[in-house]
Amino acid sequence: MGLATEQLSQQLLDYEKKNFALGKGDEEVITTLQSFAKTVGELNSLHSELANQMADSMVFPLIQFREKDLTEISTLKEIFGIATDEHEAAMVKYSRLPKKKENEKLKADMVKEVAYTRRKQHQASLQYYCALNALQYRKRVAMLEPMLGYTQAQISFFKKGLELVSKKMESFLSSVSNMAQNIQKQLDAEAETMRMAQKELLSVEDTVYMPDKETETVNRTLIQKAGYLNIRNKTGLVTTAWDRLFFFTQGGNLMCQPRGAVAGGMVLDLDNSSVMAVECEDRRYCFQITSPSGKTSMILQAESKKEYEEWICTVNNISRQIYLTDNPEAVAIRLNQTAIQAVTPITSFEKRQEGAPNPDRAKPGGAQPAGSDSQKSGAAPEPEDLIAPGTPIQFDIMLPASEFQDQNRAGGRRTNPFGETEECTAESDDSLLQQVFAVRFLGSMAVRCGNNQEVIYEAMRQVLAARAIHNIFRTTEAHLMVTSSSLRLIDPQTQVTRISFQLEEVCQFAAHQENGRLMGFVVEGRDWSDGNEEGEPSFSAFVFESNTEGEKICYTINLAKEITEAKKDPEALAELIKNMPLTNDGKFLLLEPETGDSTSGENQEDLESEA
Repeated sequence: MGLATEQLSQQLLDYEKKNFALGKGDEEVITTLQSFAKTVGELNSLHSELANQMADSMVFPLIQFREKDLTEISTLKEIFGIATDEHEAAMVKYSRLPKKKENEKLKADMVKEVAYTRRKQHQASLQYYCALNALQYRKRVAMLEPMLGYTQAQISFFKKGLELVSKKMESFLSSVSNMAQNIQKQLDAEAETMRMAQKELLSVEDTVYMPDKETETVNRTLIQKAGYLNIRNKTGLVTTAWDRLFFFTQGGNLMCQPRGAVAGGMVLDLDNSSVMAVECEDRRYCFQITSPSGKTSMILQAESKKEYEEWICTVNNISRQIYLTDNPEAVAIRLNQTAIQAVTPITSFEKRQEGAPNPDRAKPGGAQPAGSDSQKSGAAPEPEDLIAPGTPIQFDIMLPASEFQDQNRAGGRRTNPFGETEECTAESDDSLLQQVFAVRFLGSMAVRCGNNQEVIYEAMRQVLAARAIHNIFRTTEAHLMVTSSSLRLIDPQTQVTRISFQLEEVCQFAAHQENGRLMGFVVEGRDWSDGNEEGEPSFSAFVFESNTEGEKICYTINLAKEITEAKKDPEALAELIKNMPLTNDGKFLLLEPETGDSTSGENQEDLESEA
């Protein structure tokens, strides 16, 4: 008994070093056990005939805690695991439901089965978690009660123990007793609260557990998301398998945590990534996430339309690096409202106050383009005066097959396999200016006027907002060639001209004043649909994103227009050329080279726009 008591005192001191996952309230227990360790050392000489008392007041509570409480936790854990496996099996069956020609009876049965297994899993989890919460209190009582009974048995059994027990010891034991009683009261109150909460949570209708509820609203301003998704994995050359895993976002990363894992691991960096809905096998609600380089992509499946749309919107918001701002929630809400306004007819909004500035107009002090003379009025024009409400937007320039063949026939321009082109044609030989910029075409649309730079800013706003609303974030890189006679958009791989404009057709051009990489121009054409011989003037705005500053492109276009005007007067042309640096052969104007290697983008098609 003396040796056992000495070891017990040491074990009480070592309790502080134990690491419990559920450690609520352990500070008070540690302090109390340290006081008990001192008391045990004092009473060590009196332990000789306490076997029966110790068996009743010390050993029995510990055995009861081990055999009853811990066994109950293990049983509830097994029940929760079985319910989880049944729910997973039901979700696998539900995920395999075809999206075409669905068997309504089969779908209804599967929905009921999923709802039943979810309710069963929810009930098992609540019981398991309630038992875990109760275990925190029972563990504390199980550690305190044996020591309290042990000490009281010592005092009551030995008369001499009364001489060792002082008033301080009695008050200490009284405080420990009161502590144990308070903990028991807290346990009873917590158990009652959990019972009422469990009853309230389980009293809901089965529709709460049903997947793909049509009444749920989609939140398009999320910057973080978590939930179960099915991911497609290749199991062979042509075979695939779907695994259901838990995915969540953390900062700019997409994380995945398999079942049973302690923590999740990074799957993909979402910064500047792209996401789009895809048709995949015979499954619904599938979408694909692709890395900025295009080398890594994954196909995921959500369990409902709401989850499907929210995941796509969340990845889009994260790819724009909104989470790095000071108030990401407000930025996401503002971008979503701006995108909705951009694709909504202007007549559905309240009129702006007369003379109020356009809220989407670039701030003063940005890149001011050198363009043609524009009419400036005292008040900003209304958006409906610049662009007709509901005007369709073209997001790509499609080259007709016949035109592609014409440009590649004998006598046309050939593509050198080493990336070099042949000598320019006679039309371009007499050009004093020839500058190429790497750009990405964002969109074009018809506009109502061509004498105001505001129409370019409004076109930029509507094109970018429409791309955000419709999840169109991929663009194709091209080369914009500016000469003293025309503007040409050239495919960097095939060297085929996608579209060309004469310089006199370009009536307005400007760079965005906040995002210097955005620029656009307005082209004037003729509309003969009314039968008029001369044709009515029509205007189209084209929006681009460049790898360099848009101001440089606008400066080059303005220089080309100056050369065109100077050609009418040989003396003015000579004076203009005299002030301009030329190449070594004196054939072309020497401009500042474009920042970055423009040829590096020739083999990178379908880049994602950073606008």
